[in-house]
Amino acid sequence: MRVFKFGGASIKDADSIRNVVAVLKHTGHANTLLVISAMGKTTNAMEAIVDAYFKDKSALVSEIAEMVDYHTIILNELFPNSQHKVYKDIKVLIDEVNGFLAWNKSPNYNFVYDQVVGYGELIATTIISAYFEEIGLKNNWLDIRNYIKTDANYRDTTVNWEKTQEHISTIDKSILNITQGFLGSDDNNFTTTLGREGSDYSAAILAYCLNADSVTIWKDVPGVLNADPRHFKETQLLNNISYREAIELAFYGASVIHPKTLQPLQKKEIPLHVKSFVNPKDKGTTVGKGVGIEPKVPCFIVKKNQVLMKLSSLDFSFIVEDSISELFKLFHEHKMKVDLIQNSAISFSVCVDNKFGGLEALLNRLKSTFKIVHHENVSLYTIRHFNTKALTSLQNGHEILLEQRGKETVQLVVK
Repeated sequence: MRVFKFGGASIKDADSIRNVVAVLKHTGHANTLLVISAMGKTTNAMEAIVDAYFKDKSALVSEIAEMVDYHTIILNELFPNSQHKVYKDIKVLIDEVNGFLAWNKSPNYNFVYDQVVGYGELIATTIISAYFEEIGLKNNWLDIRNYIKTDANYRDTTVNWEKTQEHISTIDKSILNITQGFLGSDDNNFTTTLGREGSDYSAAILAYCLNADSVTIWKDVPGVLNADPRHFKETQLLNNISYREAIELAFYGASVIHPKTLQPLQKKEIPLHVKSFVNPKDKGTTVGKGVGIEPKVPCFIVKKNQVLMKLSSLDFSFIVEDSISELFKLFHEHKMKVDLIQNSAISFSVCVDNKFGGLEALLNRLKSTFKIVHHENVSLYTIRHFNTKALTSLQNGHEILLEQRGKETVQLVVK
């Protein structure tokens, strides 16, 4: 069987959903499991709802209405008959969002986030499953929360592989199944999420547990490129990438493949294809067993909105193992993802991702022990397989705050 993942860009409107049908007609749809993300920018809209709930309840009604209106436009175009059952199904889901926000007593932002934001995927799959049935494409809608089981570390959960395998193994592989990416549930059946852009990981989990033949991620790009075309002018398609190289690229922040996606696939040598939903006949990129990348060219990765901190001991004492251990404990407590470190005898520099907003609290904890100089909104550039030309192209016109080189990789923090 195969696992296909369709992201938000591939289902952003009614025409895009019709295009998914065209892709399935080209590839065939027997023995296939579709993993579907929220439509378009719905996850951003759901995040705005959560923010309004905590920060500005007067905006809550309008934020929910905007999200509902977006989906209603798609519904109206796909289902001209307003009495179609799907309208009631979507209303039930919207009522669940409103109901949760009305009765919730938890002040835990991450918990509330997971209970609300995941409805983007539930709404999207409900609409798509119903549309497929409407055009005669029989399918089975699955609630992924009944299959992927996790701990209760909301917004960044860890999969319980034993329970997940037990549940997923009950899925009928002989039919077309449709389910949600990004979501799971904890032991109390509260919704959990696998991290932003976690639908790729969902596809890999399902493929691993079902012993799938392959995973295909359908994107709005021709495959994995050596740089993000949104940030770099000249890009090249990478035809083949080894698991090891893809894991390296994902670790450094390549946006096409989610960092956690590759590990379960590598364990069972399940090939990963990254293909264009615009041109499904094109080969795209294959990630599998092998060495390096083809063609072997410099690969550029940029992570925006990072924070660079330089910590120095107040008494000029050495920063040694116990100090570094304490620092990483604090990074973990404040949910700061460390992307680069560099240290000397009395200083420690670190570039972190403040995606959970823990910077201010962390700085307050550190001030009692360290002298701190920090720069916000910096960019971290990584070049895999760098050469002089590639390095020069980044150094020119940028203020370099920190540089770190290895044999194959160079990283630059720039302002």
